[in-house]
Amino acid sequence: MNELPVVVIGAGPQGLAAAAHLLERGLEPLVLEAGAGPAAAVAEWGHVRLFSAWPELVDAASARLLAPTGWTAPSTGYPTGAQWIEGYLAPLGAALGDRVRYDARVTGVSRKGRDRLVDADRDAQPFTVHVTDATGHESRLEARAVIDASGTWRLPNPAGADGIPALGERAAADLLTSAVPDRAHPERYAGRHTVVIGSGDSAFNAIHELVQIAEAHPGTRITWAIRRAVGTGTFGGGAADQLPERGALGQRARRAVESGAVELVTGFRTAEIRTQDGQAIVLAEDGRALPPAGAVVVLTGFRPDLSFLSEMRLDLDPTLEAPRRIAAEIDPNIHSCGSVQATGAADLAQPESGLYLVGMKSYGRAPTFLALTGYEQVRSVVAAIAGDHEAAARVELVLPDTGVCGGAGVFDDPASAGGGCCAPAAPAPVELLEIGRAPAGA
Repeated sequence: MNELPVVVIGAGPQGLAAAAHLLERGLEPLVLEAGAGPAAAVAEWGHVRLFSAWPELVDAASARLLAPTGWTAPSTGYPTGAQWIEGYLAPLGAALGDRVRYDARVTGVSRKGRDRLVDADRDAQPFTVHVTDATGHESRLEARAVIDASGTWRLPNPAGADGIPALGERAAADLLTSAVPDRAHPERYAGRHTVVIGSGDSAFNAIHELVQIAEAHPGTRITWAIRRAVGTGTFGGGAADQLPERGALGQRARRAVESGAVELVTGFRTAEIRTQDGQAIVLAEDGRALPPAGAVVVLTGFRPDLSFLSEMRLDLDPTLEAPRRIAAEIDPNIHSCGSVQATGAADLAQPESGLYLVGMKSYGRAPTFLALTGYEQVRSVVAAIAGDHEAAARVELVLPDTGVCGGAGVFDDPASAGGGCCAPAAPAPVELLEIGRAPAGA
């Protein structure tokens, strides 16, 4: 099988980096990307600024591949998604040339002549990768190994607090979005009421963009519904976050709440979304209802698409849907700052020999992934595929404190304020809006 390519699913940051590492090892990559260009998912949030600095966003092997073209790595600043593509990912895709196929959606991965049940001579058979192009034409490719770097972007979590779409959520789909608003395109939000559901970095970005829209368009209202109580971890790690731009992002959200620009509703677990006169009414499990909204921004995280791996033998954690060996290190129920370690081929390997899940896909439903982690993953995985087991076992990355804290046993607990080792000193109380009650002093 050595004459066959290594198929990489996804031309995002980790997929393109995997291809660069494969070429450097003398292996032939074939990257299959469902979108029309490199980093198609990143392009959909291109207006959002990353909290990682440029040096943390460029893979070493990719930089070496690009160097002969005259490309130089940006050394300072925090790019937006669009700038990340323009300054690095698009040139990398161009350098890889026809080794990247766009409009190529992977619909299934199996073993030649073997379904999931068959043991006989299984590992000696090449992988078969089923692909559908933009016209609907189907084809089947063979591969010596498969690196799944397809991410989780296409499978956002629903608004429903139980992990299933809330009652009425599907019917209200036209009023819902999982995209961070863009102040450059305010039409959907300007002069209207918007509800944001979610409490992570994407929600912080959404609040920031909506506040800018509200400043330019009178009559714009913002309600932010989160499941937890307010505490030291509500607005991120602040000054204690070793990724300072991420700490600043949460503090901007805090200031928006304190100024009254945003109404924060806590302990809110979405159970139902009703439509009335072209607006959405979001109801909680305890019966509270938010005022009618023209748009609901649902930023509750993502989950991996495992459907095209249904014939693969996988060993995934039942909670996170991540490779079992790394689950305890990334589980937000037990994870505290700095405990997430670099993960390599041995951690990511599956019972299906030659198959690896990397990048955001490898973290399953966990929200703590960093680009640097993914680059270390693909370096190790490609070394393993090339037979360099010493390099595969070596750790070449030291991660900063992530500043992403769940705190043991309290993650997503509506009665808990969260916290953890990266939480800043307790802030002054934030006045909250309780639906059905007037604010204190009113």
